[in-house]
Amino acid sequence: MRDVGKRTSCACAPRIRVVTAGLSSPRSLRAIERSWELGLRFFDTAPLYGHGLAEQRLGKALGGKPRGEFTLATKVGRLLRADAPPEPGQNFHGVPPVNPVFDFSYDGVMRSVEESRQRLGIERLDILHIHDPDNHYEQAIDGAYRALDRLRSDGVIGAVGAGMNQAEMLTRFARDGDFDCFLLAGRYTLLDQVALKELLPLCLDRGVAIIAAGVFNSGILTEPKPGARYNYRPASDALVERAQRIQAVCERHGVPLRAAAVQFPLGHPAVQTVVVGCRSAEQVEDTVRMFETPIPSSLWDALKTKRLLPDDAPTPS
Repeated sequence: MRDVGKRTSCACAPRIRVVTAGLSSPRSLRAIERSWELGLRFFDTAPLYGHGLAEQRLGKALGGKPRGEFTLATKVGRLLRADAPPEPGQNFHGVPPVNPVFDFSYDGVMRSVEESRQRLGIERLDILHIHDPDNHYEQAIDGAYRALDRLRSDGVIGAVGAGMNQAEMLTRFARDGDFDCFLLAGRYTLLDQVALKELLPLCLDRGVAIIAAGVFNSGILTEPKPGARYNYRPASDALVERAQRIQAVCERHGVPLRAAAVQFPLGHPAVQTVVVGCRSAEQVEDTVRMFETPIPSSLWDALKTKRLLPDDAPTPS
């Protein structure tokens, strides 16, 4: 397994959404600073998040930190342009007057890397992920991957990855390229183990590290109630009911559902770390508490007995 960052309690991602604008936002900067104080050293961001604002804020917060003490990941595949129309489904508020444009070409990725460096104010990027190339596989593997492979060979970046909300295309990437890591969002959680069958075994075989993200499945695994969201959309009644059954098992074992959700992915040997988005210092502190909450093995056994987890799903020891 390639070491793309220390296995930590969580990697606080400055995915700052629906926020007020301003580089000096005290709430955002305090969240990052609190992450540092609690020992978190793996930070994930992207041009898309806040249309560049997240990279700017993260760079401001980390600018005075020893560069050798943290791992920094960002993404390629969207260029931010003033003349671009809004991307459907994005709901950032109070952000710079630019919109993202999909571009997975070799030259587009090289431009994206330089623009991210400028926003971050940090020259060396440890990990670069190809970001959400769902409808752009050929350009992503022929253009973006080739650019990142060149940057890795030249020593400009440390690792090549891809970040997606699906397991199927990541499986294809693992077969067609030499990737160091994948940021897998929402597809290996207490509620969704679709990656267990094919992607995770392949990554173990190929030495590709999995960074598990979206472990709360858009919030349903924090508070499963009618109206909860799953995969960025309102969850079905069946999913809410299943999440509530998982929560009931957790409660019988004296474990918060959030703790089980954030710890479960790390039971699989392919998963090297977990990324959790935090909007405030309080959320950072809660995430660390959840990671450090003791969980008895009987909880995982009970979930399997009730067919709420597959029998072959590895669980934390």
